[in-house]
Amino acid sequence: MKLKRTHNCGELRIKDQGQKIVLSGWVENYRDHGGVAFIDLHDRWGLTQIVFDPQVAPEAHAVAHTLRSQFVISVEGEVRPRPDGMANSNLATGEVEVYVKSFELLNKSATPPFDIQHSEDVNAETRLVHRYLDLRGKRLQEKMIFRSRVTGMIRSYFLGHDFVEVETPILTKSTPEGARDYLVPSRVNPGSFYALPQSPQQFKQILMIAGFDRYFQIARCFRDEDLRADRQPEFTQVDLEMSFVDRDDIIAMLEGLFKSLMKDLFDQDLKLPLPRITYDDAMLKYGCDAPDLRFGLEITDCSDIFRDSGFGVFKNAIASGGFVRSINLKGAADKLSRKDLDEMTPYIKTFRGKGVAWIRMNEDGPQSPIVKFFSEAESKALYEKMNAETGDVLIFVADQEKVVCQSLAALRKLMGAKLGLIDEKEMNYSWVVDFPLFEKDDQGNPTSVHHPFTAPRPEDEALLDTDVFAVKTNAYDLVLNGNEIGGGSVRIHDGDMQQKIFNLLGIGNEEAKEKFGFLLDALKYGAPPHAGLALGLDRIMMLFLGTDSIRDVIAFPKTQKAFCMMSEAPSTVSAAQLEELGIELSDIETGEE
Repeated sequence: MKLKRTHNCGELRIKDQGQKIVLSGWVENYRDHGGVAFIDLHDRWGLTQIVFDPQVAPEAHAVAHTLRSQFVISVEGEVRPRPDGMANSNLATGEVEVYVKSFELLNKSATPPFDIQHSEDVNAETRLVHRYLDLRGKRLQEKMIFRSRVTGMIRSYFLGHDFVEVETPILTKSTPEGARDYLVPSRVNPGSFYALPQSPQQFKQILMIAGFDRYFQIARCFRDEDLRADRQPEFTQVDLEMSFVDRDDIIAMLEGLFKSLMKDLFDQDLKLPLPRITYDDAMLKYGCDAPDLRFGLEITDCSDIFRDSGFGVFKNAIASGGFVRSINLKGAADKLSRKDLDEMTPYIKTFRGKGVAWIRMNEDGPQSPIVKFFSEAESKALYEKMNAETGDVLIFVADQEKVVCQSLAALRKLMGAKLGLIDEKEMNYSWVVDFPLFEKDDQGNPTSVHHPFTAPRPEDEALLDTDVFAVKTNAYDLVLNGNEIGGGSVRIHDGDMQQKIFNLLGIGNEEAKEKFGFLLDALKYGAPPHAGLALGLDRIMMLFLGTDSIRDVIAFPKTQKAFCMMSEAPSTVSAAQLEELGIELSDIETGEE
């Protein structure tokens, strides 16, 4: 480079007129207006209009027509005000332009496969293959710069509260934590494997035992699981742990963080303390453990009304251990067509729901295929309980609790959007607390709701010997607009209790020693009471920026099949590499060697 830039392409203002400057960047477009040529030169900071005037620099003007989109150049010239009436108020540099004296071509570019600054309408596969071009555009660059800014704020907040930033291993031991591990073969230890961490959970507990008191990390984590819009095989979490604290201390620390972020990023005053809802109430009223509280449409249990009903669908669901629950869509009678109501049934098939019953509260009385089966007493009790009024629509799901919860949670979200009840600009935070320690797996055995290091509430410890599914924890999830953005708990700091929890999970003493031996050993040496939390940084960025996909806030994301379209990873490796690792591949299709 002969010309070294003095300014960036978003920096120049009217106060800079008359200055001799050098800009470097990419050519956005070329325009010839009666002998005077114009280009828009852009970089990360913005865009500046460049003028090639034959009266000012005939040599530069003579070759300006050879410039094409995305050529890389440096220009030397003078800053001048734009002519009267030609200023561009939509552009930060719109009051000035640069008259070129000379320029240097730094690199040419092939014709891009899409318009870099207007890539939102280009199919995702093309953009992922050419991710470096998509990232050059303003749309993604602004998101990545915003993410960097937020990450810096988070780091500063925790450092300002006496946390120590510690990096934990990426190559670690495979342990059962809920999802599949990514495994890495060890060349120097043939037949042995590292696992990429699903989270730094055990290491951050070790750091508390080591006396660091307050730890945090912007941690890379890996899970080999089925993907969707808000999941990636590798992701980033804000990980933290504190000693000599309880649940309220962790919650207060995180509330302080988000109050600071909301003020600095959006100039909004977050009212504290944030609302708290118990897990049981969340499941009953909203059907999920991450409720969107921007709108109502609460779920009501009506099982007591229909226990002996003449309507067999409701009665039989209750008799088989299920529930009948309902949502009152207030004032929706004239907003939902019969087609809208009928389409609810196929919508809940995803959640194994069999059907959605409904009652439209018309002026001439309730309209529904099911009301003829209700007794007068049932109808009266139902309408009173549901606060049903003319113009409302009641919807019902009757089934086992999990199906009912998932179906109504999905319908609540669907109807909230369809009825225009959701303020998309609102940032609604809440805590869900008092989670159960265990839930049942497909065989009815205990499995951890969070992870096996979560401590039971002290007042529930006796239930571990009598009714494990009744045990609650001091666990807590942070929810933003119906999305879990963080979760944590008070940890087990007593070795005997930790082994007891392992045993209840079917992990015997020998297996526990093999998989978690270093943690169990560490707990013997004066482990302090401690608690922590992990925030999903990618998901937070997605919600802060109002984008629908987590891919938009990750520089180099993967597809739903965990494939990188740009680098084409994962890929095959040479036979020599496999032999060095002692690995022999079987036939992928037949499973035969």
